[in-house]
Amino acid sequence: MSNEGLNARHERRMARKKEVVDAAISAADKKKGLLLVLTGNGKGKSSSAFGMAARALGHGMKVGVAQFIKARTDTGEEAFFSSQPGMSWFVLGDGFTWDTQDRQADIATSRRGWEVAKKMLLDAEMKLVILDELTYLLNYNYLETEEVVEALKGRPADQHVVITGRAASAQLVELADTVTEMGDVKHAYRDGIMAQPGVDL
Repeated sequence: MSNEGLNARHERRMARKKEVVDAAISAADKKKGLLLVLTGNGKGKSSSAFGMAARALGHGMKVGVAQFIKARTDTGEEAFFSSQPGMSWFVLGDGFTWDTQDRQADIATSRRGWEVAKKMLLDAEMKLVILDELTYLLNYNYLETEEVVEALKGRPADQHVVITGRAASAQLVELADTVTEMGDVKHAYRDGIMAQPGVDL
């Protein structure tokens, strides 16, 4: 087929596609605070959430981040975001469970962190709340799922929440408006490459 023929066929195809896309956009007329769950074994769940934080701050919105599990305070994202107007950033963990090896201490830390998160979920001025690695606290029964679900349901109507972590529970998936499962295809770590600033830290 000639270039003219290919171009004409492409134009017809894109015109049909535009009709479908425009119709779908027109039909989406509801507005509400969304609950997004980023789960799966692949890399990038927290990074995706922090991308949304940047987007929200760009719109002049107040953003809160509760980092469960992780105890590091030297990451690039914290160094950048914690200095931004409108951002509240909390590192609430003692480290990964294989580091702490103390279930009762982990439960106590989780409860203290959850109290911080609950205040953000009650703050009508906080337009985006990121609950980073919350799924682990539920899967290990450090927090009661029912309590977390009720807090999510009771948040301000226009507040967006992003929950990250592997193995999101069925309750979270059912409650969420958007669920993304990130797949693990290949990871540099398995080739012995250490975590890199700007990519992993």
